[in-house]
Amino acid sequence: MIKKTLNKLVMVLGIFLMFGIIMFPGMRDVIGNLMDTLLKPLLGGLPIHMIIFVLAAFTGLYASLIQKYTMDWGLMKRVQEKSKNIQKEMREAQLSNNAQKIKKLEGQYAEMMGDQMEMFKQQFKPMLYISIISIPLFYWVYLLIGQNPDATMIFPFWGEQKLDATVFWAFQYWLFWYFMCSIPVSQMTRKALNIGGTSVTGV
Repeated sequence: MIKKTLNKLVMVLGIFLMFGIIMFPGMRDVIGNLMDTLLKPLLGGLPIHMIIFVLAAFTGLYASLIQKYTMDWGLMKRVQEKSKNIQKEMREAQLSNNAQKIKKLEGQYAEMMGDQMEMFKQQFKPMLYISIISIPLFYWVYLLIGQNPDATMIFPFWGEQKLDATVFWAFQYWLFWYFMCSIPVSQMTRKALNIGGTSVTGV
């Protein structure tokens, strides 16, 4: 009972952080300043691009761990394999104009929709957990970049760029660097934990 209540509270908090900034724009600065109090003493001696690297590596690690222990990878694998098999059989039935088999496969696909909805919920749940940590970190880095508008780093091909400049649209260089750092750590962690491996899932 306590576990279910805590789980619901965590999910509500995750949703609030994901959509709260739209309803309460000032929340970004409040959370950013709170994280500044917690993290600046720990990371204040590093250059900004290294701070982003540390946080991005941490993001990749905990995101993979959360996915590992909150998702039913067996269900994911079964649904993916079943979907692949139905699609393959459907193509064969369509090529052979087998109306009876097509109708049967359409029924199987309709039955599988319930499993696909469950799979979607399985993917949405860890996203909320991850947002509880990621969003406050993003708010802090955003605040840090705002406090240091002249911060730069050298990128391959692009040369030296200001971290608050945009790569495209509203996607800034610091955010690009953040994702570029988190992806390798996430991939290594997923490999170590066998997330997405052949024995767990086909993703």
